[in-house]
Amino acid sequence: MGGRMAETDSSKVLTSPQLRLVGGIDEAMYDEFRRQLAAAPTDGPLVINITTLGGNPEVARCMSDDVRLLREAKRELLFLGKAAVYSAGATFMSGFPVECRFLTKGTRLMIHERHLSKTINLSGPLKSCTDQLKAALHEIEHSIEIEEEGFRALCDGSDVSFEEVRNKAPDNWYIPCEEALEKGLIAGII
Repeated sequence: MGGRMAETDSSKVLTSPQLRLVGGIDEAMYDEFRRQLAAAPTDGPLVINITTLGGNPEVARCMSDDVRLLREAKRELLFLGKAAVYSAGATFMSGFPVECRFLTKGTRLMIHERHLSKTINLSGPLKSCTDQLKAALHEIEHSIEIEEEGFRALCDGSDVSFEEVRNKAPDNWYIPCEEALEKGLIAGII
């Protein structure tokens, strides 16, 4: 196991997470995250345990931003992924520096591109039709920028390049915990 704490300290801390989140990342999980965070001890390392098949990437970014704010206030936060950390779960994990990321044995990460399902109904004057198309294109371009920011954050401090993530993400890149450790995406496996 790696990280900032001594191995015995980190093992003890990681086996008793103060926040436990299971399920889809959505508004309900965010409410539960905030509720558990408010009830958590205010001193010592704070371990956030998550198991998720994914969900809303914007909610995951919001949760990551809460982590950033706490870290900037000098709180030590540790990420512990169990079983599955897919999609928006990897987005949430990217809010933690590599030395604060841990997975349990057998856990897998899954990284993929954002998806969009949208029907555009063009109706009205031709100029308004082009405006509707431009708005949809801007939405896609902005979403790609946000996705790439997340990929960069996930790679920061690891041996994985942004280009590798960008190339593998379209095919749903599944990463076993051992490979995640080998590539430096996490600090350790417990």
